[in-house]
Amino acid sequence: MNIRYFAPQYMAKKQTIADYILPPVALEALSIPNDAQPHFTSIDVLKDFIVHPNVTTEDGNPLMGGILPCVVAFDKPLHMTSFQLVAKVRWVLSRALGKKKIKIGHAGTLDPLATGVMVVATGRATKLIEELQSGVKEYFATIKLGATTPSFDLEHPIDRTFPTEHITEEMIRQVLTQFVGDIMQVPPVFSACKIEGKRAYDLARSGQTQEEVQLKAKPLHIDCIELTECHLERQEMTIRVVCSKGTYIRALARDIGEALGSGAHLTALRRSRVGHFTLDRCFSIEDFTQLIEAK
Repeated sequence: MNIRYFAPQYMAKKQTIADYILPPVALEALSIPNDAQPHFTSIDVLKDFIVHPNVTTEDGNPLMGGILPCVVAFDKPLHMTSFQLVAKVRWVLSRALGKKKIKIGHAGTLDPLATGVMVVATGRATKLIEELQSGVKEYFATIKLGATTPSFDLEHPIDRTFPTEHITEEMIRQVLTQFVGDIMQVPPVFSACKIEGKRAYDLARSGQTQEEVQLKAKPLHIDCIELTECHLERQEMTIRVVCSKGTYIRALARDIGEALGSGAHLTALRRSRVGHFTLDRCFSIEDFTQLIEAK
């Protein structure tokens, strides 16, 4: 069975991210006129693309790999790793296509304890991953003041406590301004950064201390930090951060704690934006699975 595709720009030599975006509204839309979205004629066409490997474009050329080259944004759930989400998407598509090998990748890893926007690319759209990763990111981070952990989040128990009585909301707002613009940040020891070819988290989990695992400070840019909630009675605050690729919000929580003359660690993190992908344009993994398996 041959399915004719209605967006020949997918086969162009040079594609842009806009050519590949698959938004959740495709679940209902019969057509999507917005130039920033793909031109599916119906959701049935999309499902036929995934299910039938013998797909052709309007000019009769076969679609490489028999899989729709698209960029899909997911709302990663709590406790699921980025690898597990990608593996789930690969499994769903592999089963639908009847193929063992599916080309798929993701742009920007999220920690298991973080939720929110995670962008996945399939087929030829994986060539755009580097460009996707460079998009501006937005986070909402909840920070606990007065205590630190080795990983700067809840992955490890509290190792030190600090006074917080001197901290005021005005002081917090003033300190946050210090982190806007071009800054240098030392990544967390429990991170994927490499030291002489080895992952920092492997060295940390082998028993090496933070002092022994020496990570170099890296330049990054923070466009905005906004205090959205402040609950000093329970030593907790929430901030909105708009930043560049490579920013560790866990490390930012550490640095904010130190700048306040105390300590701090991350207790919740939600990524609300990657480039122009926002939460309202994300699939849940359940909805995506149901969409594909409904065919």
